[in-house]
Parts: sequence; structure tokens; C-alpha cells
Amino acid sequence: MTNNKKVLEFIEQSKQLCQPDQIVWIDGSEEQLEALRKQAVEEKILIKLNEEKLPGCYLHRTTVNDVARVEGRTFICSKCKEDSAPINNWMETTEAMNLMNGLFNGVMKGRTMYVIPYSMGAVGSKFSKIGIELTDSIYVVLNMAIMTRVGKAVIDALGDGDFIKGLHSYAELSEEKRYIMHFPEENAIMSINSNYGGNVLLGKKCFALRIASFLGKNEGWMAEHMLILGITNPKGEKKYIAAAFPSACGKTNLAMLIPPAIYQEKGYKVECVGDDIAWIRVGEDGRLWAVNPENGFFGVAPGTNMKSNPNALLSTQKNTIFTNVVHNLDDNTVWWEGLDNNPPANAIDWKGNKWDYKKFDKKDKSTCGAHPNSRFTAPTVNCPCLSDQFEAPNGVPLSAIVFGGRRAKTAPLVYQSKDWNNGVFVGSIMASETTAAATGAVGVVRRDPMAMRPFVGYNMGDYFNHWIEMGEKITNKPKIFNVNWFRTDDNGNFIWPGFGDNLRVLDWILDRCEDKVDARETAIGYVPYAKDINVEGLADVTEATIEDLLSIDKENWKAEAEGIEGFYKELGDRVPAELYSQLEALKKNLNK
Repeated sequence: MTNNKKVLEFIEQSKQLCQPDQIVWIDGSEEQLEALRKQAVEEKILIKLNEEKLPGCYLHRTTVNDVARVEGRTFICSKCKEDSAPINNWMETTEAMNLMNGLFNGVMKGRTMYVIPYSMGAVGSKFSKIGIELTDSIYVVLNMAIMTRVGKAVIDALGDGDFIKGLHSYAELSEEKRYIMHFPEENAIMSINSNYGGNVLLGKKCFALRIASFLGKNEGWMAEHMLILGITNPKGEKKYIAAAFPSACGKTNLAMLIPPAIYQEKGYKVECVGDDIAWIRVGEDGRLWAVNPENGFFGVAPGTNMKSNPNALLSTQKNTIFTNVVHNLDDNTVWWEGLDNNPPANAIDWKGNKWDYKKFDKKDKSTCGAHPNSRFTAPTVNCPCLSDQFEAPNGVPLSAIVFGGRRAKTAPLVYQSKDWNNGVFVGSIMASETTAAATGAVGVVRRDPMAMRPFVGYNMGDYFNHWIEMGEKITNKPKIFNVNWFRTDDNGNFIWPGFGDNLRVLDWILDRCEDKVDARETAIGYVPYAKDINVEGLADVTEATIEDLLSIDKENWKAEAEGIEGFYKELGDRVPAELYSQLEALKKNLNK
């Protein structure tokens, strides 16, 4: 399929190392993919689901020791430790290569090596990057065909160009020998002994964030863990927002938001460009332009339903691969906790065992029919609210960048940074508090800068500095905000309704971007006047409620400032001086 010498050399070297029985190129044709689906069913890798109710859909089960991303086995490898540390696990490049080559030696004997040429982003776009993943897993092939653009068109677009090398084998699925290794300086990824999507779909977090963030630093662009959504107002004006949230903060729900009834009646429309990753560049007009480099959704199934996120659920209704959910034997469909209140009486759980829903206990995860991290891989094109700009080769222009976390008391509902560098500071101090259900300890703050803590492919201090340097290149900067949907009352109940009503806050944000509404300056940034957050139609939320949601407790923030300083020290001496200046300014403002 190609005369690209670097591609052919990579395949030949991998062939000599892994020793597969045969090599099969993935050409992207429906005929080839359908043949692989049938083979996967015959080999009991996939289960074909009800063609009438879930056309083109399949169920897969991983082994019980391989159900999630393994941060402890994920490494950023570089020649110099300081270029990867201190947040990332580090291994020296040569040592890591030797380790992985030993594990890959002969690993594909008796197996087929599949060659997957894939494009992150629209094929041929100047925003896009190309990868070649070599794998012995049909599951990986079929998921990559959903999550990325694969096949001959990608190889044609590559020509003699460079690409990201990816080598994967599920090997023996050994936990002790499981490694996900990234080599940013070598443009390479190696993953072994896993068959879970987040570890083995190498276009996803591995390439699109860890490797791409390093490429972006060197090439002058940004790879960010951000959703992208478009909002059209009643006048027909469309604006775009990119937003970063740590896990369990409603990222996918926001990306596929359905406006409240009063907003729909006025003519507001929300469209999804992407739910997870944004590649961002400075356009010729001096604005930031963002693309979603993916072609599918890799979503968490439990909790997804027609109330929480109807657009996500509807996206899974055809041509989707479900992983580690419940198999409903009565009608050959799937189920998971939170889908509805009708658990199947005749069912197989995610481990492949008979499941009795009567023994399910919400407090005991071991009684769940679906694994808490069970997934769906669904084509983006299925999304009912997909933006017509999804395939736009230059992406969409950003009016605002939004950061957020889960804070019970500290952060207000929304505030705006004072300028770009202050916005970088706001992103760098992002955090969420643990809940009792998660850890047994309430309110433990986990810093997750820009929601990139597990995904930066180099030193975090250098990453902050890259944001500051990018600000110097952007002549028409988006405004930067922070939101917190999770303020609680004294009984621990959420005050803000969330979900679709979050559009009320985004509406204020976009008004601020257009200088249509005023704000009051506080110690932490610009905060709305309560009257400017639209509460029309909200029975339990008054202007007084909003006043409370926007209040700033200076004592809380003084403690926060101490925590920020400790975190910066933990990151080492590459944290930019500008961020320490921002921290000192915050402390000074809090003492006024």
C-alpha cells in the first residue's frame, strides 16, 4: 500500500522482532472490516447483538485484570529524567526500549500482525497527524476503525512523510508485564499485555495527548484534554468554547448538552464538535482554532441514560462496540447500571457469569452487572447534535476556554481570569475534591492542571511555560474562565441544577466575550452580578441562590493558596516565574 521507506522499515523491524505468522494491511474498506467482525465473532472475541434493536453492534469482554488505564504502568521515556518528571513515571529511553524489545520478542508467533494506518483529524488537513499502529488484536483494529480515520486514504495522504510509530500486543495479558511506554523524542509508542481501549487504542490518549502535547510544544500548537462545543444564539450567531474538566465532572454531558426548554423556545442551539480532545492552533486571523482529532466516542457506559445524556445514548444505537457491560440474553441487547430501572432477569455480567440483579447493591461495586468503567466505542457521526463543522479542516474559532473542577465550597459557580497569563494560572491550579464514595476521605484535593495530569508528554512546568509562550503568539485571545457546577449546601446537596442548565452559565461567558455584560472584580478574578445569570424557569434557584453560588470565602482561598504553593514546589524548578507572580498577586488580593 505504500512506498514510504520509513513505514516499510518500521514494519520489517517489527516483523523481525514480533515474528507474526502473517501481516495484514487495514485498507479501511467495509468489506475487510466486516470480514474481521465475522472472524472476531467466530473466535469468540465479539458477540453479535440484536441486529434489529442494535444494528451493527457488538459486545466484548476484557479479562478481569485489564479493565482500565493503568497510570502506574504508563511511562514517558526520555534521555533526561527532568524532561519527563516529576508528575509522569519516567524511564530512560534506551533502558525502556531494551525492556520492551525483550517483551515483544517473538510475541506474535502464531498470530497475525495488523497494520493500521490512521489519521488523527480529517485526512489531508494541515491540522492532522498520521500514525501507524501494528497490533495482533482484532478488537484494536475494529475500535481504531471507529475512533480514527483508517485505511488507504491515510497512506496516500502520508506520502513520504513522517508518522507516529505504534506497536501493540496483548501478549499474555500479564499484569506484571503490562507497560504502556511513550517515547516523545522518538515519535513512538509501545504497549504490551493489555487489551483495554485506553491502553491499546494508541491514537487516543497515547498519541492525541501524550505524544501530541510534546509535538505541540516543539511546533507551536497545543494538544489539550478538552471538549469543543458550539452555541448558536437566537440571532443565529455561533460561538465555540473549549473546556477542560477532570474525570467525573460532567465533560461528556457538557459536550452534548441539550438546552433547557426556555432556551430552546428562544432558538438556542448547542452542537458537539468533540467530547474529549482538542488540537489548537493560531489561525491566520490571530484567533485560536480547534479541531477534534478523533472520529468516535470512547464513553463510560454506567450512568449514561436518556435523562443524563440522551445524545450520548443515542450515539450508541448502531455500529457500536460495547465493552464489559451486561448481556441481556432475553433480547440479545446490553444493559448497565444507570441505563434504566429495568435490569434484565436473564443476563450475563461483564465477567461472563450468570448475573442476578436481585443481589445488586449500590454500595457494593462487586455486585454490579457492568464494570464501573465499562465502555462504548461509537462513531461520532451517530451523535444527534454533531456540529456541521466537525470535519472542517481548519477547525473552529474559540471565543472562550473554560476550566472546571469539583469543589464543594471554594470555587464560585463561574469566574473569569483577568488576562491570558492569569488564565494559565487558573488552569494550572485546577483541582477536584474526592468524595466519600471514591476514597473514604471527603474533600481531599487532587490537583489536575488543565485536566492534563495523566496526559502531558513532558515536564509539567515546561507545559505551563508553553501555555504562556502561546499567549504571546495569539493576537486575538479567547477569554479564560473557571466553572464549578458542584458547590454544596451544609447538608452536602448540590445547589446548582447542572446538566442542560449549565447553558445559563455558558450564556454569560459568551456575553462576557462580547463585552455585553459587566462583572465585578474580586481577589480571584471577574465574577458575575447575580442578576446576569438567567434563572428563568428554575423553581428552586433564585437570585439569592446565585449570590450564594458566586460568593468567595477569603479564608478558604487563603488555604487554597497554600495548597497551590505546595503543589508548585512538588512540580520542581521548571514552574514558570510568572505563575509564582500570579500566586503572590492572589495572596496579596486576599489580604486586602
